[in-house]
Amino acid sequence: MIHQYKLNGCNIVLDTCSGAVHAVDEVAYDVIALFEDHSEDQIVSALLEKYAGRPDVTEAELRECIDDVRALRDAGQLFTPDTYADMAGTFKERSGDVVKALCLHVAHTCNLNCSYCFASQGKYHGERAVMPFEVGKQALDFLMDHSGSRRNLEVDFFGGEPLMNWDVVKQLVRYARSVEKARGKNFRFTLTTNGMLIDDDVIDFANREMSNVVLSLDGRKEVHDRLRVDYAGNGSWERIVPKFQKLVKARGGKNYYMRGTFTHANPDFLEDIKCMLDLGFTELSMEPVVCAPGDPAALTAEDLEVVKDQYEKLSALMLEREEEGRPFTFYHYMLDLTGGPCIYKRISGCGSGTEYMAVTPWGDLYPCHQFVGEESFKLGDIWHGVDNPALREEFRSCNAYARPECADCWAKLYCSGGCAANAYHAAGTIRGVYEPGCQLFRKRIECAIMVKVVEAQRRGEI
Repeated sequence: MIHQYKLNGCNIVLDTCSGAVHAVDEVAYDVIALFEDHSEDQIVSALLEKYAGRPDVTEAELRECIDDVRALRDAGQLFTPDTYADMAGTFKERSGDVVKALCLHVAHTCNLNCSYCFASQGKYHGERAVMPFEVGKQALDFLMDHSGSRRNLEVDFFGGEPLMNWDVVKQLVRYARSVEKARGKNFRFTLTTNGMLIDDDVIDFANREMSNVVLSLDGRKEVHDRLRVDYAGNGSWERIVPKFQKLVKARGGKNYYMRGTFTHANPDFLEDIKCMLDLGFTELSMEPVVCAPGDPAALTAEDLEVVKDQYEKLSALMLEREEEGRPFTFYHYMLDLTGGPCIYKRISGCGSGTEYMAVTPWGDLYPCHQFVGEESFKLGDIWHGVDNPALREEFRSCNAYARPECADCWAKLYCSGGCAANAYHAAGTIRGVYEPGCQLFRKRIECAIMVKVVEAQRRGEI
């Protein structure tokens, strides 16, 4: 399967199953488009007619181009057959019941009242609660006990707002550091925060112990303050931005992400990206809102077209600023065309419900943070382990080949079948698809590949 598209002056051909990316001229682009369904003579005839006014397009050169395309096909870099379907159901089985990462919900409560919050203002459709140290300690022990021979383990302190239980977060980190060497483990911690409670202690400890910090900011003040308000209805932008700037400066401008959400109110999210850049932030992420179709924040069909255009303009801005020596990172455009991810990750997906789980303040296990509160998705608890093996097997079998709608999608080995939670909330099953999300993902991948192509051209590599 191949995917062809034109963007920012580039003619790009992606060979889905090999991962090969080809930047070609217009004639080669047309040859490739005709190659599988036409004979050599038919291709030559059609393109001589199309390029009749161009003396540089001759029969000899067309036949040479066809030979080049044939050579790429024979080398496994074009029209590569899909041989992964039979493997898709076996990769996760190889890791057994190993768990490598936990999302610790240290606080099911929040000091903001964001109307679009998928977690119901941090309560996850339940009661407000904070995680006691003893529960968090057991969760870390559970992770170490069920991680097999895996050395590197990941823990995300999440909420609600985790800083509302900051002392327990610090205790848990100290406990993990005190035992990790003897257990042959290495913990990598992440903190996700709205920033309201950031102070010097948070900055010092987070910069010492957290491998990454995710900071929630929706961009422009008027956009952010429309939805990210406190319980008195006051916006939070002016209170959090100086704290974010101080934290990021103390981290040396590295190992953090500004994480924004765009909604029906701001499908022109590039303006929010520009605002973040003006504030001095360069590690950025903007995510589409996840909510019910009838929610006022939900993206409409018209919004999706605006967003796609914004993605294209964003990629052009990235290339422009890179050439000016002012680069920035956009999370969804982080793509390695030469090294990874490996085919295991491309096929098997994120690992929710198998290698990765979320832990509630009272110790229940769920496939990921977006399933917390959905009682039918409870896997077990941190004391007794997984006691719903059928649910775990359902997630284990959920991959890029588990959804019929994905069969002919050129992007399936980039999204690995997409987000199980989004599929469930959109289609009622983790094997469904969230079509608006699919549309945006495909556009993001097109833009990300184009950026890498232009960067390679500038380096003289192609």
